[in-house]
Amino acid sequence: MKETIDLLGKILTNILTALYEPFGFSLLLSFLAMFFYLYAYETQEAGKGWKNAIVTWYQKFKGSVFFRKLFLLVFVISMILFRTLLNRNLWMNPLSDIMGGWGIWDTVNGEQKLTTECIENVIMMMPFSAVVMWTFEEMIGNGWKKILWQSGKIAFIFSISIEMLQLLLRLGTFQLSDIFYNTVGGVLGGLMYYAVMKVRKRL
Repeated sequence: MKETIDLLGKILTNILTALYEPFGFSLLLSFLAMFFYLYAYETQEAGKGWKNAIVTWYQKFKGSVFFRKLFLLVFVISMILFRTLLNRNLWMNPLSDIMGGWGIWDTVNGEQKLTTECIENVIMMMPFSAVVMWTFEEMIGNGWKKILWQSGKIAFIFSISIEMLQLLLRLGTFQLSDIFYNTVGGVLGGLMYYAVMKVRKRL
């Protein structure tokens, strides 16, 4: 029992650390990214100095649901990019481990070590696909088959894009296991969004 609790504690610690590290950076990046959005779509109001730009940003955030959804989506994407691309060391051979890790235990120098990478990949994509479904809910519709298909497809394409960038920029290794677990996380995120949507309608 104690070993199980210790194992769960290590998994939870690794996951929370992975979420905590990019939080401040992602929040700042999302705030600045939405300024670019304002300058693209609210040029007359935003392009009158910093004071008016900040006021316009606040008013837009307060009054527009879509703006808040977009802000949250950018925040989630920046969290993922920080974890997968922006905070990675250069690798000499990005194709050194194509299959990747499929479990929570990895053998290093003959010793088994705990790794939560597969769990992190699933959890990482769940809020991403859920927020994408929520942001563009009018375009996607409310059928559960379409939601699961779209969430899985978007997570798969996003994951492939990240893996290809890792390969081209040598920031990490190209791994098929990452694509698989990210896609699973995307489908679970779509399922989570569908369940929350159904509960909201009943309430």
